[in-house]
Amino acid sequence: MPRINADKLNLEEIVIKTNRVQKTTKGGRTLSFSVLVAVGDKAGHVGVGLGKAAAAPDAIRKGVEDAKKNMISVPLVHGTVPHEVFDKYGASNVVVKPASHGTGVVAGGAVRPILELAGVTDVLAKILGSRNAVNVAKATINCLKSMQVAEDICAARGAKVATLVPWYAKAKDAEAAESGFAEEPAAAEEPAVTAEEEANA
Repeated sequence: MPRINADKLNLEEIVIKTNRVQKTTKGGRTLSFSVLVAVGDKAGHVGVGLGKAAAAPDAIRKGVEDAKKNMISVPLVHGTVPHEVFDKYGASNVVVKPASHGTGVVAGGAVRPILELAGVTDVLAKILGSRNAVNVAKATINCLKSMQVAEDICAARGAKVATLVPWYAKAKDAEAAESGFAEEPAAAEEPAVTAEEEANA
């Protein structure tokens, strides 16, 4: 998968989880922060990163930089995901399902901000197993990364969409017709009028 240039995208960021960590040393306790951050442009690009530093702002900045390095492209179909997918990371399992228009983002935990930043407006998601924010976030990214649309699969197989998925091709044609981008049928050419017909007229 080609790397996405995050600098050219209009990105938004959300801090998913902030964790304070104390380390006991010979000189006393040392406080540091671990921050999980998600960034996305709400148009099919999203990334998740983890930043660690002695101060919270520095940890957030590191998390944003890490998330920009790990951006992925998410295929969207009418504001939802193209198909159902299940993935896991560690003890966390995430299920993501497409939903009809108007459903909204039905998800919780670390899944919700990632889907919203990816630009998904209608989706059903469920966390199974551990709800650890880092594991859930990585499982969600794995789900989105494994999504495919009919055009990509047909291109890889060297086949036409109308052959492998006829109903999908018809839906695309209907959508194009509604939006006014469908090709207009060529106007029928009028038969040529002969000189004899003109004289009789």
